[in-house]
Amino acid sequence: MKDELENDPTRRPDWERETLEKLAFAALNEQKANRRWRIFNRLFWLALAGTAVWLAFWRVDPASHGTFDHTAVVEIRGEIDKGSDASAENVISAMSQALEDKGSRALVLLINSPGGSPVQAGMINDEILRLKKLHGKPVYAVVEDACASAAYYIAAGTDRIYVDKASIVGSIGVLMDGFGFTGLMDKLGVERRLMTAGANKGFLDPFSPQTESQRVFAQTMLDQIHAQFIAVVRSGRGDRLKETPETFSGLFWTGQQAVAMGLADGFGSLDSVAREVVKVTDIVDYTRRENVAEKLAKRFGAAVGEGAVRAMRVAPVLR
Repeated sequence: MKDELENDPTRRPDWERETLEKLAFAALNEQKANRRWRIFNRLFWLALAGTAVWLAFWRVDPASHGTFDHTAVVEIRGEIDKGSDASAENVISAMSQALEDKGSRALVLLINSPGGSPVQAGMINDEILRLKKLHGKPVYAVVEDACASAAYYIAAGTDRIYVDKASIVGSIGVLMDGFGFTGLMDKLGVERRLMTAGANKGFLDPFSPQTESQRVFAQTMLDQIHAQFIAVVRSGRGDRLKETPETFSGLFWTGQQAVAMGLADGFGSLDSVAREVVKVTDIVDYTRRENVAEKLAKRFGAAVGEGAVRAMRVAPVLR
């Protein structure tokens, strides 16, 4: 009889109670496991958010590693524009930090850029001249693939410019581009309804015809900015510049041609300039780079701001 009860638990009088207890304990254990997992999950995301915030506000201070002798470098890479890594704000901040460091013997601007905003370039050029005078340290430009237009505007403020033989250098000119669709609209029978306050407010509108006076006005602006560019190059290069009618025509040249024309001083890379010109081989990078958290924060902020502006836009705006 005893063996039968052991082999068949359902024949025991308390088997239902035991089964219910087992089920209850199993459910309780499952709830505990789920609760532990939820706590872990929340702590994980909290830690991740905390790390993102920390990264957004923390930057490595190159000077914190000591004041040993070194060659400071700041990269100017990509388009030179207010919202880019090569903005005046980022580059000037990095240059200031580099030259303020007691251990930096010279600053190298490592340039690889097709150009960009003349305003941003002008601000950086002005600051190069001010910082050189303030700290008494040389500033060199080292060109990788390209140093054109606004990038050369910046390089012209340095003490010497070093290039690769195949680098693209120059493009000393200014442009304003756009499209005109008035002829196409006439063929399609489309009428442009643009209302402005001010006779010339919409003269850059691609769907409106451009008058001769408007064209002359725009050309005058471009010529003035071009003259500013030319003055900066002549001042920075001085007697080294072998000026020809094509120098300021907007053409660009190889590094080898640039050296012959006096637009550059010689051939070199970051390492060779540090080794042979600065004579300090240790290199410290001061370039300001946005981390992932900063980029996400800016994009989120821009999206929220754009939505708010759209919600409030109920009248004509100045732009």
